Order: sequence, then structure tokens, then C-alpha cells
Amino acid sequence: MRNRYLLFLLVIANIAWAQDKILIVGGKLHVGDGNVLENGLVGVQNGKITLVKNALTYSYNNSEWDTIITATGKEIYPGFVAPNTTLGLTEIDAVRATRDFDDVGIFNPHVRSLIAFNTESKVISTVRTNGVLIGQATPRGGRISGTSSVMHFNGWNWEDAVIREDDGIHLNWPATLSGGGWWAEPGSKKKNGKYQEQVKEIEDFFEASKAYAEEKNIANPDLRFKAMKACFEGNRRVYFHADELKALTDILEFIAHFEIPYPVIVGGYDSYLITKQLKDANIPVMLKRPHTLPVNEDDDIDLPFKLAYLLKEGGVHFCIQNAGEMEAMNARNIPFLAGTAHAYGLSEEDAISAVSLWACEILGIANDYGSIEIGKSATLFISEGNALEMKTNQVSTALVQGNFIPLSNSQSLLYEKYKAKYKKEGKL
Repeated sequence: MRNRYLLFLLVIANIAWAQDKILIVGGKLHVGDGNVLENGLVGVQNGKITLVKNALTYSYNNSEWDTIITATGKEIYPGFVAPNTTLGLTEIDAVRATRDFDDVGIFNPHVRSLIAFNTESKVISTVRTNGVLIGQATPRGGRISGTSSVMHFNGWNWEDAVIREDDGIHLNWPATLSGGGWWAEPGSKKKNGKYQEQVKEIEDFFEASKAYAEEKNIANPDLRFKAMKACFEGNRRVYFHADELKALTDILEFIAHFEIPYPVIVGGYDSYLITKQLKDANIPVMLKRPHTLPVNEDDDIDLPFKLAYLLKEGGVHFCIQNAGEMEAMNARNIPFLAGTAHAYGLSEEDAISAVSLWACEILGIANDYGSIEIGKSATLFISEGNALEMKTNQVSTALVQGNFIPLSNSQSLLYEKYKAKYKKEGKL
């Protein structure tokens, strides 16, 4: 009898949730596809967007909605995306036991980041605070690091959080140059004498993988080659991590030779030099983080800031990502990377698209995410001001798949704690 009563309560709870209707009224609505409504009206039901209108020209009945949010004077955005990130796969960079993104071995296409994704990460809650609600959990290390998956940041576990399972494998293309030192101790670069040998290893692995994919009856399956099969069938992307011009041009030839259906360049620092080739081949770029120093001695000092604009002018499909040092915790800065790209040439709406819709298109989830359109997932947020600006990005409301999510985190709780203490002592 008790179990029947609990089941009844669960059924009633699910019916109540299914009937919950949310209406966001007013506010500047950034659709994500380049369009803007100065007085937006967004309706949500069953986790989906059911209404997108101009609040000044559309009549609605308050009684038809369970929850009405007034967003007048605020700005509404689609959930921002953090592509190519270890967020959820690492907690404290300095503690090896919390880093679960780098496996042993050189060619590991069968290693899945999906099952290592930690929905309880305290870092994730700090990232959501700035409107970053989706991420691509990506492995690191080796020549082929493994397979990434696209996750939302409001799941009970990885099964609940997954948006696109095993979306692609990640290939770290060998560098053509080595050395260079770092910003405090710069040094000259030299040619990588083993470059051709390293490329040959990749070619041999892909030749074997392609031959395996064409076989029908295999007695002893190989997990590595089995994971690669979907890449040749077009069900899984191949992400080529590379920055240098020589490497990028070699990758273009590699892609054409192996007829890879869905290739993506990750990093692409020198991609602005070959925009026509990338555009003609329809190869998108997950652009290197703008908040970095120029790589080459003769680069313009502001080249990293304006790379997004140069790709846009060249007709290359791209998005912005934040891989690099402390990338998990710095995923919160995704909106501000877009803000920098806006300051150096991109229009504001293009900058928003570069961290929302365009990222979702490259990841293959744009049918459901990336913009505020009817039929898509209600994964969006409301900011007190411009979300691309540090001073005004103050997220007041956020939804993931139509569910309200908490915006507090360990850092904000500590802030409030000590703010109250010093205010009580008259020091504020």
C-alpha cells in the first residue's frame, strides 16, 4: 500500500510539472541567431519554448500561465556553451586524484569522457552563474585523446546530463615547430624533426581504422577501431586540434584523402590565413581563446582579439572556446571572450552567436539548443545587463530544459557570509 501511495505522489508530481507554464515578459531578447526583440515575450511549457513574440504587439492572458517573470530593463539570452572543456572532468588542477581527463596510451578513441563527467562538481556551479549552461566534456592527452560528449549543467548524474553522447573523437595533430619558451622566458622556435614521422603514424592508424570500418564480419573486435567506425560513417565528428599554418594545410589534405564527413578544427590560430580553403571545404573552427598573447614574433599585438572577426569576414563557420591553463574554472569567462571579440570587430549579436547557436551547430545540437526559438529546449537565462560585459553580467534567472536552476555557489555564499560579518561590525 505504501509503495502504491508513493507511486501516486510521483505521478501527480509529474503531471503538475508537465502542466507548469512559464512566461517571461519584457526585456531585450537576444534570440541567438542574430535577431533581437527589444521587448521580448518568451513562453515555456514542458521544458520547451512555445512562444516567442514582441511583448508590445502580442496580447496574452495572465491566467493561462503558472509563473510570470517580469524582465523589463533586463536582457534575455540563450544558454552559453563551453566547447572543448575539461569542466566536469577535473575539480582541482593541482590534485591528480581529481583530474579524470587524461588516460594512458597514444591512440584512445574508445575512451569516453561521458562516464567520467561529475555533475556534483562545485566548479560547474560557479560557471552557471555567468550564464554558461552547456559544455562539451573533452578528454586530453595522447595523439587521439578519446571521445567527448555534450552535457548540460543541471543533471543528477551523467546519464541525466547528457545532450549528445559520444559526439566526436579528438585528434592532437603534431606541432610543426617546438620550443619558444614562455612569456617570462621567451625563446626561439625550431623545426620538429619528427613531424612527418608523427603524421605517418596518424595516417597508418586511420588507414587501419577505415579498413576495419569496411569489414562486416569481424571475429575479434578491436575497441579502438570500433570507436573510429562512426567517424567514417558520419555519425561522429573528428576534432583536429592544431594551430600552425603548415599543420592546418596538412589537415585539409588529410580530411580530403580520408573523406571524413564531419571534421572540425580546434584552436586554429593561423586559420585566418586560409579562410577561403576552410570555407570551400565547409570546415568549421573552434577558435582558440581570445584572451591570450600573440604566438609569433611578427603577429599584431591584438591578433588573438580579432581572430573571430577575421574568420567571420572570411566566411568561416566558427565558435569560441577556452581551452588552456585553468580552463575548467575559467569557463565562466566564455561570455567575456565573446565580449572581447565584439570589441575587436564582431557585431554584438555575432559575438553572442559565437558562444551559443554557432557552437551548438558545430556540436550538432542546434535543433534543440543555442537559440530562443519555438520548439527548442528552454535553456536560457536573464541578466540584469549586458552578459558580455563583466560589470553588467549579473544573472538573475536561469533555466535548463525548462527547469529553474540555483545560481548560488560556494564562492557567492562565502561572499555573502563575510559581507554580513563586516557589515555587522561597521566595516562596510
